[in-house]
Order: sequence, then C-alpha cells, then structure tokens
Amino acid sequence: MAAVECKRINQFAMNVANSQTWKTPVIVLVAGCLVSVVGFGVRSGMGLYLDPMTVELGWTRETYALAMALQNIMWGIGLPIAGAIVDRHGPVWVIASGAVVYAIGIWGMTLSDTSGMLYLTGGVLTGAGIAFTSFTLAIAAMVRAVGPERRSLVMGLGTAAGSVGQIALSPFAQSMIGQFGWNNALLIMGACTLCIIPLALLLPNHAKFDEPDTIDLTLTAALMEAFRHRGYVLLTIGFFVCGFHVTFIMVHLPAYVVDLGLSGSVAAWCLALIGVFNIIGSIAVGLYGQRHSNSNGLSFIYAGRAIVIATLLLLPKTEFTLYLFSCAMGLLWLSTIPLTTGVVTRIFGVRYMATLFAVVFFSHQIGSFIGVWLGGYIHDLTGTYDAVWQTGIVLGIVAAVLHVPIDEKPLRRAASTAG
Repeated sequence: MAAVECKRINQFAMNVANSQTWKTPVIVLVAGCLVSVVGFGVRSGMGLYLDPMTVELGWTRETYALAMALQNIMWGIGLPIAGAIVDRHGPVWVIASGAVVYAIGIWGMTLSDTSGMLYLTGGVLTGAGIAFTSFTLAIAAMVRAVGPERRSLVMGLGTAAGSVGQIALSPFAQSMIGQFGWNNALLIMGACTLCIIPLALLLPNHAKFDEPDTIDLTLTAALMEAFRHRGYVLLTIGFFVCGFHVTFIMVHLPAYVVDLGLSGSVAAWCLALIGVFNIIGSIAVGLYGQRHSNSNGLSFIYAGRAIVIATLLLLPKTEFTLYLFSCAMGLLWLSTIPLTTGVVTRIFGVRYMATLFAVVFFSHQIGSFIGVWLGGYIHDLTGTYDAVWQTGIVLGIVAAVLHVPIDEKPLRRAASTAG
C-alpha cells in the first residue's frame, strides 16, 4: 500500500510539474525570483563562516578560501551542463535536484574536521548544488515567459531578486552564527535551500519558446557559431573580471572588516548594503538595457568598480567609509548580469540562452576561483589584502576597455546553418 501511495504522489508531482496551462507569466516570474532569493541568498553568506570556522578548527584563511574557490569553479563547470539540460528539457527537475545537492553540501560542512572534507562538501557538492539551482537558470525560464521588449527588465528583476536574498539571509545567517554557532547556522541554511524544490515546480517544464525569424540550430552548431563571434569572445573574457571582483569581496570582506577592528555585525551589514543597492542597480540597468547599448553599460560598470575600489584604499577605514563603499559597490555588483545576458540574447536569441550564458559564466567562475583563493593566499603571505584590491583596480580598467568594441547587432543566419 505504501509503495502504491508513493507512486501516486510521485505521479501527481510529475503531472503538476509538466502541466503548463496554469503557469502564467506572473507565476513564472514570481517563482523564478524566489528561486533567486533563496539560492543566491544562502550562497552570499558563505564569507561569514570564514572567521569562526578557521578560528575553531585551526585552519588558515587560505584553506577556507580554497574551499570557496572550488565551490565557484564547480559552479562554473556545472552550470553549462545544467544549462544544456534546461535548454533541452526544461528547468523543473534540474533545479529541484540541485536543491537537494545544495543542502547536502552545506550540511556536510558541519562534519568537516579536515580540509579535504571541507573541499568535498563546501567546495564540490555545494558548488554543484549552486550550479543546478543557479538564478541564471531561473532567469532563462523567466525571459521565455515574456516578449522580447521586456526581457532586459525581467533579467534585471531576476538579478535583483538574488540581492533580496542577500539582504535577508546574510544578516539572518550572522544572527544564527551568533546565537547557535556556525555548525547549527549551516544546518539551518541548508534546510532553507530545500524551499527551492516547490518553487521549481512552478516553472514551465519545457524548452519551447516563441522567437520570430529563428533558424533551428543544434546545440553544437550554436556553440560553434558563438565562439566565432568576436563580441561573444570579448564578453566571455571580460566576465572573468566580474567573478574576480564579486567573489573576492563576498568571501573576504567580512574578514577584512574584522581585521580593521570592527565587529562581525558591521561585516554582515556591509553585505546587506551591497544587496540593497544591487537591487537598485540591477533594476536600473535592466531598464537601461531595453533602450541603450548593453556593452557600453558594461564598460561603465567595470570602470566604476575600479574607481570605487581605489577610493576605498585612499579613504580612512571607518565604519562609515565601509558602508559607503558597500553602497557604491552594490550599485555595480550584479548589474553586469542583465547586460551580459542582454548582449547574448540580442546577438543569438533565447533558444540556447541558458547554455550560451553558462559558457560565459564559466569564465566568471574562473575569475571567482582566482579572486577568492588569491585573497586567502596573499593575506596569509603578507597579512593584508592590499595587493588583491590593487589587482581588482587594474582588472576593472582592462574589462572596461574590452567591452567597447562589442557589436550587439542580431546575428544574420543563413538557412544552411540549420540542423
């Protein structure tokens, strides 16, 4: 009887997931945004565990930083795989299964008494879980629910939703660490990731789309076409810098704040402020991207980051200046994502958006790996993060220049490229 009942429940869940008629654009947009809130929100607080875990377990910062670097590289490796599956079969079961792996990885961190175990749980498993629940997969489902004229705004909303999670869950995680210790805080945050499962069921479980004048390419042909496009290659190289910036700051800013003699709560509020102002920046950029050049917007953002970091190094390090830095960096934080996805969809359309953006995002995650690992290595070597901040300034200027020549005009395809 129990087996029969389980089979009925499973069949019901599959019917709900596969039914499309009730999944209106509003439901899809709300569900996609909530996936971003939970998935990105939990991940954004990972830097808060650096100090308590390294102190209690006697690890160096490089040890924890390497685990986070592995997490980011696994995110980068896993996302193209997840994106290809979503483009072929839809996002529901990809995201739902990713939530389970995400939770297992975070819970496994509580059992990590060796660096190797931390690399497996906090690095490999958590990174794979983040990849398969990535807000970019949710955004890919969201943009297919609206017309081309609203895609840039929807990308901005999906990105901003991730910051809502950062605002809510970073202070929440810090509060849990303070009240119950880092172990129990990780157990609680792992449980939060399971909320993604019912949200995934609300997304459309198909890969169909309505794109006028689109020739049906195979995935392999679409990838080959993309890599022959100079703008796509430059976009991919430039996104490395975004990963370097945001992951170094997200993981090491809390410890940097504590090194300055300020409290952990100041660090948590710095992350929250980045999230608050990222909402403003992402929505504003989404609106901007509907009418203006996305690549020019990206040049402005990367140059702006270089200026903001340079200003931080020049100003006295007080609670006020750190909050000011967080607000300014928040405006430029993930506002790169609506514009980067915008360039991809303008040139290539939405048919293989999840896969094509995932490949660009892999470059982002290589930057993330280097930024977060280098931060720990340089700090252990010199006792300061100054060299990494300075590297971030140089990279910001380089990225700003790289995006200037990108041509966003839609690609003209000959009928012979189909297949």
